[in-house]
Amino acid sequence: MVTFKIAFFNVLLALMYMVPGYILCKTKKAVASHLSTVSAILIYICSPCMVVSSFLSMEYSRENLINMMLFFVVSFVVQLVFLLGTYLVLRKKFHINKYRMLAIGSVLGNCGFFGMPLIKALLPENPEVACYSSIYVISMNLLVFTAGVYCLTTDKKYISVKSAFMNPAFFSFVIAMPLYITGAMSKLPTLVTDAISLLGRMTTPVCMLILGIRLATMDFKKLFTNPFVYLVCAGKLIVFPLFAFAVVFFTPLPHSFKASLMILAATPCASIILNLAEIHNKEQEMSANCILLSTLLCILTIPVLSLLITFL
Repeated sequence: MVTFKIAFFNVLLALMYMVPGYILCKTKKAVASHLSTVSAILIYICSPCMVVSSFLSMEYSRENLINMMLFFVVSFVVQLVFLLGTYLVLRKKFHINKYRMLAIGSVLGNCGFFGMPLIKALLPENPEVACYSSIYVISMNLLVFTAGVYCLTTDKKYISVKSAFMNPAFFSFVIAMPLYITGAMSKLPTLVTDAISLLGRMTTPVCMLILGIRLATMDFKKLFTNPFVYLVCAGKLIVFPLFAFAVVFFTPLPHSFKASLMILAATPCASIILNLAEIHNKEQEMSANCILLSTLLCILTIPVLSLLITFL
């Protein structure tokens, strides 16, 4: 039950960050039309700093490096296989927007902004879990900036190697990894590391503030009465994390590795889908519905699923 309480209160805290954004929007102090700018700051500044800062507390070791590389492979394969499986099931309806959203919404999760604080709280004695979260973000972004943007825009030009690797999370990884391996990360001036850490810690509050503002613009009746959105939420909050749990359950991987993968898979629909929808001006309402409802419902699902990590 300790695990349940930790998960519940950490999810509740994250949800509370939505309240100021909601109030600001309702009192006309913030407007949803400005969210594309805030989303760009979140994606291109705060998120990369979050990735880099996750390596600051980690001392280099060959074992940690191997586990991180393995986590990248396993997390990418788990997401890709589930996405391809969903595509095969839905391929005859894939020309319809909502079914493409079902495919990516069931896989792509808020593993950085929402997931990192959660797994750090659940596994406080394992500092490597912050790096696992960042690695998961990087592996997920390979899909976000290809399949994710394609499903939003229906533009096939995004299905390319260039789109997969030309993204902020991957660039931040390219910067962080050499610093981590050479030990230069620990030699950076305190002023620099403090600035990076501060910007990295801003990701969760800023992300949830954006969702709070978006929530204030929503028709609650549409948000809570659309059966299809519940289907997306069920896929993301229940089916996908159980799939990830089943994949790693019998493997001899470290407990923190397996627990991180399952909890990160259980996070709500990725806010970056909405961020990209705002930037590309495509499917904002559907993206917002899936993200908001899954974020609200995860206070029920994540604490329950967190109980499974004791069996890993």
